[in-house]
Amino acid sequence: MSWILKEKWFWLIILLAALIFTVPFIVVYLVLFLPPIWGPMVATIIIVVLWGVVSGYKDWLTAKRKEEEKKSREFS
Repeated sequence: MSWILKEKWFWLIILLAALIFTVPFIVVYLVLFLPPIWGPMVATIIIVVLWGVVSGYKDWLTAKRKEEEKKSREFS
């Protein structure tokens, strides 16, 4: 059982899980400390920018998958 504590992937998973839980709380905390005029505006901008990034990444993955499927059909 002690061998698992020496694995890099285990600590990477622990670190990423901790970041997934803490980063949203830090962002909300920082937005709440902004003045009332800036808080909602900053939150809206963050949501719109992140939505665009995720949408673009999804479209890129879809196009890449279709391109790979097309190449595999051509070679078959």
